[in-house]
Amino acid sequence: MCGNNMSAPLPAIVPAARKATAAVIFLHGLGDTGHGWSEALAGIKSPHVKYICPHAPFMPVTLNMNMAMPSWFDIIGLSPDSQEDEVGIKKAAENVKALIDQEVKNGIPSNRIILGGFSQGGALSLYTALTTHQKLAGVVALSCWLPLRTSFVQGAVGVNKEIPVLQCHGDCDPLVPLMFGSLTVEKLKSMINPANITFRTYSGMMHSSCIEEMMDIKQFIDKHLPPVD
Repeated sequence: MCGNNMSAPLPAIVPAARKATAAVIFLHGLGDTGHGWSEALAGIKSPHVKYICPHAPFMPVTLNMNMAMPSWFDIIGLSPDSQEDEVGIKKAAENVKALIDQEVKNGIPSNRIILGGFSQGGALSLYTALTTHQKLAGVVALSCWLPLRTSFVQGAVGVNKEIPVLQCHGDCDPLVPLMFGSLTVEKLKSMINPANITFRTYSGMMHSSCIEEMMDIKQFIDKHLPPVD
């Protein structure tokens, strides 16, 4: 372990059953680790896809009385006008881009990589996809929001203007209200091709996942990362 902030343990990985020709990088939520999501993704896996679930570094989180926990960046508050950790968000996005680069070095082109995440991880996956120079295959954004949304001017997205997005939200989410999801979809539609954005809501679902959502995620991954052989 080196002394930098990303000295979190190595990602939880669900290897491809045969040669990996595509990858899903999935970022967990605040206070969690990659293990739970790697298990969930193992339940919907495709044989040619590698699933990578990194663990966030430990850091004090303002929202939780400065308690240290796994977190991609600091969260100051949960209302739409809360101050945001701009430096931390940008640094975290650079770390995710480095993970994508690593997979490209491993022989998987970036346009065969889907970036996804839940809650804080979903927020980071959206922000990274909209700011990276790497052309990606898609984004799966679960129960989340777009960080630093005012920093995006209309149509200012780089290579991922046509990126397919699956955004999912529970209609009973008490932590990240459905309204955040709806506002995020509207913002995304002003930045990338609206025809490529799918917004799914799940009746009765709180700040969590469900089987129906996992099936929608599987369908999205299968559609945008088909086998090449």
